[in-house]
Amino acid sequence: MCDSLISKYNVAGPRYTSYPTVPYWDQDSFSVSSWKDSLQRSFKESNTKEGISLYIHLPFCESMCTFCGCNKRITKNHKVEIPYLESVIKELRLYVALFSDKPRIKQIHLGGGTPTFFSSSNLEYLINEIFKLADRAEDVEFSFEGHPNNTTLEHLETLHQLGFNRVCYGVQDYNLSVQIAINRVQPFEKVQAATNNARKAGYTSVGHDIIYGLPFQTIDNVVHTIERTIELLPDRIAFYSYAHVPWIKGNGQRGFKDEDLPTAAVKRQQYEIGKRLLDEAGYVEIGMDHYALKTDSLYQAQQIGTIHRNFMGYNSSNTQVMIGLGVSSISDSWYSFAQNVKNIDEYQSLVEKGELPVYRGHLLTEEDLIIRKHILNLMCRFETSWQDDDLYLNELPDVLLSLIELEKDDLIEIRSNQLLVTEKGRPYVRNVCLPFDLRLQRNKPETQLFSMTV
Repeated sequence: MCDSLISKYNVAGPRYTSYPTVPYWDQDSFSVSSWKDSLQRSFKESNTKEGISLYIHLPFCESMCTFCGCNKRITKNHKVEIPYLESVIKELRLYVALFSDKPRIKQIHLGGGTPTFFSSSNLEYLINEIFKLADRAEDVEFSFEGHPNNTTLEHLETLHQLGFNRVCYGVQDYNLSVQIAINRVQPFEKVQAATNNARKAGYTSVGHDIIYGLPFQTIDNVVHTIERTIELLPDRIAFYSYAHVPWIKGNGQRGFKDEDLPTAAVKRQQYEIGKRLLDEAGYVEIGMDHYALKTDSLYQAQQIGTIHRNFMGYNSSNTQVMIGLGVSSISDSWYSFAQNVKNIDEYQSLVEKGELPVYRGHLLTEEDLIIRKHILNLMCRFETSWQDDDLYLNELPDVLLSLIELEKDDLIEIRSNQLLVTEKGRPYVRNVCLPFDLRLQRNKPETQLFSMTV
């Protein structure tokens, strides 16, 4: 990878799990009442046809990982489990009360935090209570994030019996010096056992998360981690850049210095070598940072064009409504976003009062909806088109003008009504999305809001 390209395109930019991105949400036009109206409209349009998705944030961890930027609470007190789950169930009841029909749930994802902080019996309680309030859609996709050190066979079997068919383990790196720096020590044998147990329990997709650009991480470290990962042949691999955002309140990115991180050039080498190893092992690049075997549903979804990206990451199918339950969760009605409060005590108090615990959100304008389609196309398919009226941008000439440099560097191809990201340009897909982000272009931040793109 050319150092000049790295220097040129290593800028702060969003990962585009949504458009508009959270810092550019219009708080003034948003209200909980408008969120409810938007959600009810979307639910009526889509529930019968496709169902809805649930993202459930389970924020507790027993120890702090110092690479983590997620919302979490560190505790070894497991008495917090049931009160928190009861709040989540009460929140779901508040949403169900808004709907004219019983929700049909297509997708559930348990994220965190550490979902396997919770006992298998308590997770079973949660899922059973959910389906007292909702029905199952056809061909459900239920998944959870597992910590290799504490995901037991009992966790796996219990959730699988409830319909869960996919698990993703956070591996990050197998080298002890890096693990110590990020406070995430987990031997290969733990990951191997967790992976084998998932397959034994009947899971059809097992994923591993690997991060490059971690403190003290060398190119050899990345090679070693990927080689060991390939031994286990997970169905999916998320191979992504460490997002260094220590200024965000509440994250765990402490315990090392900026100079302990690899340079941008070394990070790009880590990516290039890692990508080559994954290619040689039969993994296909699926959107930004994600790889899958051809036998996995994510690859198949890419081939038929149903792949989708939202706050739950890449998905092999899409529902118009995604409700986020739990502290800090984000919901998406397609026409609007809403985020829950970030403090657990405040969250539980609001739910107990019978109030949706939403504290901010955004109502998408017609322009937002058009741009959102473009960015989703780029992030999921590495291409977009404006031949259809609904994908036409009034400011498209200005957008195309700002893409000229990307085309000169052979990162994209621009045709009469289409943009294609080249193989060379795929590592820079976030940069390709930036010109389409009119909210950011019109109001560029004075301070850094996002992690670096390289």
